[in-house]
Amino acid sequence: MDITKLSDSDIIELYSQSIKELKRREIIRTKNITGELGEYIAVQYYKNNPTLPNLQFAPPSTENIDAISAKGERYSIKTITNTGSTGVFYGMPAQGSSEIPIQKFEYAVIVKLTDNFELEQILELSWDEFLENKKWHSRMQAWNLSYSNKLIKCVKNIY
Repeated sequence: MDITKLSDSDIIELYSQSIKELKRREIIRTKNITGELGEYIAVQYYKNNPTLPNLQFAPPSTENIDAISAKGERYSIKTITNTGSTGVFYGMPAQGSSEIPIQKFEYAVIVKLTDNFELEQILELSWDEFLENKKWHSRMQAWNLSYSNKLIKCVKNIY
């Protein structure tokens, strides 16, 4: 199908139908299309690579994690496009707190997509690497990760 020949309203209808089909196939579940596509891409990439853990999606509304390995390891997956930082990780002590954070997951995964939702990179951080690299997001009152050359050099590059 040559979509360049479709009218504007036909393109909008095609987009709507695509979203419905992505939901029917359970590739996305919410309106957070970018985040959910990144989670789906990460889970599929891990599943299809025999050197990586076999991941499956965590049950809906599971706090702090998006996927679980066959060994029970918990994964928090964040998707970015052209932004310099991930979404936030909630449920940890605020900046300046002396409270020791309770481990929420074994691995954080950053899925970097192009503006056209094509896979560009997958990074994996252990819990300790996450703690070393987390940054306080004052507006959200939670922690996130800055996507930077420093981060890329010190964590596992999966893709």
